[in-house]
Amino acid sequence: MSEPLVLGIETSCDETGVALVRGYDLLVDAVASSVDEHARFGGIIPEIASRAHLEAMVPTIERALSTAGVTLADVDAVAVTAGPGLVGPLTIGAAAAKALAVGLDKPLYGVNHVIGHAVVDELVDGAFPERVLALVVSGGHSSLLRIDDTVHVAELGSTLDDAAGEAFDKVGRLLGLPYPGGPHIDRLAREGDPEAIRFPRGLTAPKDQAKHATDFSFSGLKTAVARWVEARQDAGEDVPLPDVAASFAAAVADVLTAKTIAACRREGVDTLVVGGGFSANSQLRDMAAQRCAEAGITLRIPPIRYCTDNGAMIAALGSAVVRRGMPASPLDLPVDSTMPLTQVLV
Repeated sequence: MSEPLVLGIETSCDETGVALVRGYDLLVDAVASSVDEHARFGGIIPEIASRAHLEAMVPTIERALSTAGVTLADVDAVAVTAGPGLVGPLTIGAAAAKALAVGLDKPLYGVNHVIGHAVVDELVDGAFPERVLALVVSGGHSSLLRIDDTVHVAELGSTLDDAAGEAFDKVGRLLGLPYPGGPHIDRLAREGDPEAIRFPRGLTAPKDQAKHATDFSFSGLKTAVARWVEARQDAGEDVPLPDVAASFAAAVADVLTAKTIAACRREGVDTLVVGGGFSANSQLRDMAAQRCAEAGITLRIPPIRYCTDNGAMIAALGSAVVRRGMPASPLDLPVDSTMPLTQVLV
């Protein structure tokens, strides 16, 4: 007997993602993005994102079904992002998922967006070992998690201020780069010297390590970049954008990987999963690969197309909870913009 076919819907921010997963097999991952509509504002406008989800939902579902060669009647369960995320966009996705669950008389599963960023790797590299560590880094999250049996999560650490992706967007604006800043800084960094400027590494001093060994802070780094650039400008000197970008990106990647490898050792875990939009950053990928190899840790990072928000990550997590016989969510399931990372399922 084949595994259940799970339809996943993701609408936590500006991507409308719809995917179909059977077991560990991804049949289709369809995405409609409204990012271009937000670029002129320098950030996501929730009302614009919500309207875009409304307009894209039905066409994206239809495209996913057509591409996979299945119909709604073939769907066995519906999974949807219940949080964290923006309330308006989350509500659009939840409403669509509830309507499908009622109309199809199939179970509904409201799952955690952040956990999905890690679990999507099961569609690429197969089932997780019994225990893994996951570093989830995106625009809103820099979180270090211990995951047991795929669906039991302990939060080991998180960002105390700006997440890595937020810091990149803010530094991007500072350097006059288009929104979102991450890809543009990554591109510039490849042309620069990562050792040209020694920017600070937040929460790595001995006094901080005792209390915040697994936490992150990038606000001070962002400020240090701003002051360095301002000092050059005040002196009438050119700002070497590639060197600034490379040195800044190296500082972020250094902190993320050093703290994560140390956590793997403390927890006795030999498999690390890195996910989230910022995991597409080339310096982070390169540094994680090097340091994991040196430490004898297996590194799993999904392909870049699964790093940004997508329906595959929600369908993958939905498939995992269905596989384990976890109870379905109520049809009046609420969305939660601050959903705890230890809560995999509503």
